[in-house]
Amino acid sequence: MMTTQSFKIEKYTDKDREQILKVWEKSVLATHDFLNPTDFEEIKKLVNTFNFNDFEVYCLKQNDEVAGFIGLAERKIEMLFFSPEYIGKGLGRKLTDFAFSELKADKVDVNEQNTNAVKFYRKLGFKTYERTDKDDQGKEYPLLRMKLETNEG
Repeated sequence: MMTTQSFKIEKYTDKDREQILKVWEKSVLATHDFLNPTDFEEIKKLVNTFNFNDFEVYCLKQNDEVAGFIGLAERKIEMLFFSPEYIGKGLGRKLTDFAFSELKADKVDVNEQNTNAVKFYRKLGFKTYERTDKDDQGKEYPLLRMKLETNEG
């Protein structure tokens, strides 16, 4: 049984870049089976151009190894990715709880075909307020724009 206590949340620095790019790729290959290979390669090229310092990025680490990461822009979760061996272990919850409490995150866009991610965010209290036919790159991957429903209204 793995405990989430052995993981630390640390602010992204450029020394984490190679690791998070690897985590991103492994995660997408494991969870985004709806992507066609050409689109995957295009998205990978795009992600490789990101300056992760432009986002609020935090890495979940165990012994300096990045298990997963979350990235936000203006209170919206733009990225949440884990190495496949860490998926389903409660670590996504650990990072999202941090994002809610420390960064005031309240929005996320999810690929509609990524059913596990949709279920995950619904379980956290997100509700869909808009659906797009295409993703932000204009590809045929519908997005669900979701907002955190709070008890405060």
